[in-house]
Amino acid sequence: LSDAHFVATDKAKERVILMGEDPSYVFNTGCPSIDIANNVLSDEIKEFNPFTKYSGTGQILDLKQGYVVVLQHPVTTEYEAAAHQTRVTLDAMKNLEKPILWFWPNVDAGSDATSKVLRVFREKENDSNFYFIKNMLPKDFLKLLINSSCLVGNSSVGIRECSFLGVPVVNIGSRQKGRERGENVIDVDYDTQQILKASKKQMHVKKFESSKLYGNGNSGELIAEIISKLKIDIEKKDFLC
Repeated sequence: LSDAHFVATDKAKERVILMGEDPSYVFNTGCPSIDIANNVLSDEIKEFNPFTKYSGTGQILDLKQGYVVVLQHPVTTEYEAAAHQTRVTLDAMKNLEKPILWFWPNVDAGSDATSKVLRVFREKENDSNFYFIKNMLPKDFLKLLINSSCLVGNSSVGIRECSFLGVPVVNIGSRQKGRERGENVIDVDYDTQQILKASKKQMHVKKFESSKLYGNGNSGELIAEIISKLKIDIEKKDFLC
């Protein structure tokens, strides 16, 4: 229904045009979330204590020798498997023997099952390497990722912001299927050994070169500039017709 389309990559631009949109009204401006990542990179202070600034559950961990961030959401088309998928990732992280900062999932279908598995693990297994956090401000979360050894899970932050930040990522399952990836991402299935092997490999990389696949960090400025000059025709045409 939109007249103008602001997309994040060249391939996304091609896809929108193939849907019949006017090519002169489809703009690759990059993703606005990269603007936040760029601001974080420019910030002189990139470290903070997550245990004092945010409440969570678990023992205070020593993060000086490296840590892994886990963010795994349920997949709406696979909500019946949410509990199993969470257990698989938990098993892999238990065997990683590194401090784990695990973030709570979003509220998509299946989140109740995911949360229940995490609560049972937290209360009954009491693994000293895990710390569970509900949420965090976007800038702080990206700072946490910059200083991490690896991100594990299926969040879009691993595909977009982490490619710009150069953070190693292990992407699990189908949630990000079809999205373009940088060299920082290893894709695996819900298999404990695959996740464990990929995580160990990524933890030894330290950092990847920053990818501009999803933008240069100036998307907001580009979008605002384009909108200020756009002439909108209320008689929208389908270019496939």
